[in-house]
Amino acid sequence: MKILHVSDLHIGKKLMGRERSGEYRAVFTELCAICKNNGVELTLIAGDIFDTYTPSAEAEEIFYSGINLLSDVCAVLIISGNHDDYVRLTAAATLAQEHNVYIVGNNLSAINCGKRGSVYPVNSGNGWVIFENKEREQIYINILPYPNEARFKEGRTDETFEEKMSRWIAAGEEGKQKKLPSIFLSHIFVAGGSVSDSEREIDLGGARAVPLNLLPDCDYCALGHLHKRQKLGKNVYYSGAPMQFSFDECGAEKSVNLFDLTKNGVENFKQIAVNSPKKLIRLQANCVADGVALLKNNAEYFVELTLNLHAPLTPQENTALHENENLISLKAEINGIYTQEKTVSNKNKNSSQIFSDYYKLRYGTEIPSGLLALFLSLTEEE
Repeated sequence: MKILHVSDLHIGKKLMGRERSGEYRAVFTELCAICKNNGVELTLIAGDIFDTYTPSAEAEEIFYSGINLLSDVCAVLIISGNHDDYVRLTAAATLAQEHNVYIVGNNLSAINCGKRGSVYPVNSGNGWVIFENKEREQIYINILPYPNEARFKEGRTDETFEEKMSRWIAAGEEGKQKKLPSIFLSHIFVAGGSVSDSEREIDLGGARAVPLNLLPDCDYCALGHLHKRQKLGKNVYYSGAPMQFSFDECGAEKSVNLFDLTKNGVENFKQIAVNSPKKLIRLQANCVADGVALLKNNAEYFVELTLNLHAPLTPQENTALHENENLISLKAEINGIYTQEKTVSNKNKNSSQIFSDYYKLRYGTEIPSGLLALFLSLTEEE
């Protein structure tokens, strides 16, 4: 069975206040083309469909329109991530499955099986599903959306997080009554993974990191949560986000994972570049005129521009720079004094950043990591 692994769409996420709706639509169009050109039978989307619990109406329209296009090409299996309100995400699950789209949240209800296309679910339980294609090939998928006690309606116990993870993963293995090629689909942070600036605090000092040896025995682990594409161990893959969300990702190629899953395991694995979103770039100049020229010569990029100046910008120079719509962030260093244009606002900050800023303002020091970890566990932003 030919499978595409995607994750971390973060529909609705802005780049320092800049809307990117057209790029999200273009990503879905490109994903459809990739699926058509490569004969994909099943697409796995490993969480963080939206960027917030309460996505805008436009973000939801982009998602449903894009998934509708994708479902014309192949079956689609979606799980919720930590940025998703799984109740909201799965509200349309019953309707979606009639289009061969299956959305699984932390309620982990069994998927309604039935032949709806050339690939479809033939058996399912709480946290697992078996898909079959027209050649009668079957694969087993252990499904674990972003896991924590609150989402699974569990009270606090003496169990460690690792013990809980072992139990949650084991529940998804209960349907393995026969030997089938298998996938573990989840939205978690595996210890040793590499993060980027666009992600919120994930590790919490290691308290919520999942050891590699805790993952189930399977042919392929299809994970979401980390925005950098990467491989851990023998078969643990983060496909990474298909768009660049922060300037520390400049130069990082964005892609999706494509592979065949057969009785012999994973075959023909490759990463296919996603080229439709705008790329991010960091540029430097020693004067305003050179900065403007760089912006015009790199109009296809979103730009973070650093200027090395001998005097502050004049209003006319500032206007000349900002007439270039691709300028996202402007930094300046004047005679060794570094400045960065910014607005004192909490508009685009997440709650942990606001809490950290408040603590530093109130007590004059950085917030202790243990206190921040406690705060994040209460706000569900780990």
